[in-house]
Amino acid sequence: MSSATTNLFASVALAAIGAAGFAFTLAHPGVVANFAASLLAAPGTDRNDPHVTAAARDQSTNETSDAAAGTVSLPAGAYGHFQTEADINGRSVDVMVDTGASLVALTYDDAERLGIYVNPGDFTHIAKTANGTARVAPVTISRISIGDITVRNVAAVVSERGKSERSLLGMSFLGRLSRVEMRGGTLVLQE
Repeated sequence: MSSATTNLFASVALAAIGAAGFAFTLAHPGVVANFAASLLAAPGTDRNDPHVTAAARDQSTNETSDAAAGTVSLPAGAYGHFQTEADINGRSVDVMVDTGASLVALTYDDAERLGIYVNPGDFTHIAKTANGTARVAPVTISRISIGDITVRNVAAVVSERGKSERSLLGMSFLGRLSRVEMRGGTLVLQE
């Protein structure tokens, strides 16, 4: 087996692990919500006060660029997820940042909107997702940008139609950054 094939199988295996974490999140939203609330509450406040949590969550809905070029800070959203808008090949798509996903994983519909078309015969690999097992088509994305950060030639997969609910920004993008760091409910990305 070639090293490229081995790497792809390893990547798909890691994606399965990330999907299991995502499935836990979907199956146990209360646990994740309580964790997110504790991250979002300001220091020195009552972390059980629902008004504090809601206010903190309302203030944490948009990404911000740090003073340093090539640095983006993403505040945690609902249930502690980090969601943002990515520019993929010149088109905008909402993605969830997922450090547990080994690859960038596009939904079938998002891939079509982005001009990435796959044929039925392209679905040559299997991945475990929050919705069960899905066939995926490996692709390479020319360019992904978030704020001032741009990564080129990113390994990705496209899920079969209806098999995934949202596109994920996985480690094939994040792993190429110089820094991915969690700071008190904020995810900091640096090119």
